[in-house]
Amino acid sequence: MKAFIVDKYGKKKALRLAEVPAPDLRDDDVLVEIHAAGVNLLDAKIRDGEFKPFLRYRPPFILGHDVAGIVVRTGSKVRKFKPGDAVYARPRDGRIGTFAEFIAMNEADVAPKPKNLSMEEAASIPLVGLTAWQVLIEKARLKKGQKVFIQAGSGGFGTFAIQLAKHLGAMVATTASAASTGLVEGLGADIVIDYRTEDFEKVLANYDVVVNSQDARTLEKSLRVLKPGGQLISISGPPDPEFAEKLGLNMVLRLVMRALSRGIRKKARQAGVGYSFLFMRAQGDQLDKITPLLESRTIRPVIDRIFPFEQTNEALEFMQAGRAKGKVVVKVK
Repeated sequence: MKAFIVDKYGKKKALRLAEVPAPDLRDDDVLVEIHAAGVNLLDAKIRDGEFKPFLRYRPPFILGHDVAGIVVRTGSKVRKFKPGDAVYARPRDGRIGTFAEFIAMNEADVAPKPKNLSMEEAASIPLVGLTAWQVLIEKARLKKGQKVFIQAGSGGFGTFAIQLAKHLGAMVATTASAASTGLVEGLGADIVIDYRTEDFEKVLANYDVVVNSQDARTLEKSLRVLKPGGQLISISGPPDPEFAEKLGLNMVLRLVMRALSRGIRKKARQAGVGYSFLFMRAQGDQLDKITPLLESRTIRPVIDRIFPFEQTNEALEFMQAGRAKGKVVVKVK
């Protein structure tokens, strides 16, 4: 099969299109013919080597974290799926590789594709959808009437998270460019701050939850818009000790994670708010819960551009430039 390979870690290093063997199928796996693959910032960060301390893939390896396609074979222990089923998924860490023609995934990571979505639309959902679900529902426990600030509202994560937060009954503030204001308002944002001309910490106050997806400076400023007892949840780092413990990292790496987040955790305590880091996990059962929201159009996919499979490197470059409104997708089949 054809696949895009990371031969060597390197910043903005091009992936290599290669002919590789089809993946082996384990007893609890489904083999999926890939029709479309979402492109995420996580792909670029892994290619660049940013996550090597705790996500160590040994080159050469296939990149890619979002998939929609058709089941072509199943392992002997698989009960949920059969050949011919249309599915979507975010394969678990250690078994990524959606920039390819086929992928084998544990059936627990996979869900039936929403019936009303195209393959490209479905492939845009899993990583950002699961991240939003785990941030807003699992960790923040966001409730009706609460106020949440979701940064970078026109991005892949932001466009999904705004819609989920509104479904939960929250009041939503976000940042976006003037050109993207109409988009995020159409998704449900109540307050839109033009990050080029306004400072969000001078506009927002007494928020229950802030979801940080930006840099360290923005992370620190986010503390000042929370009310006492509020939660600052970051999906862009720095990782905290709880994250290191969940991964089962060795003592050295645990100490490193503790040191990386010591400053922001101390400032959060001084401000009387909580800080936590979330690195999303694969979860087919949660995708099953997201599917009805997509089929009812409560949440709709937002896609900026679809690239042909042969232009996967161009798709990564376009996504990493940071100007995409919604998701970038590669059409494989």
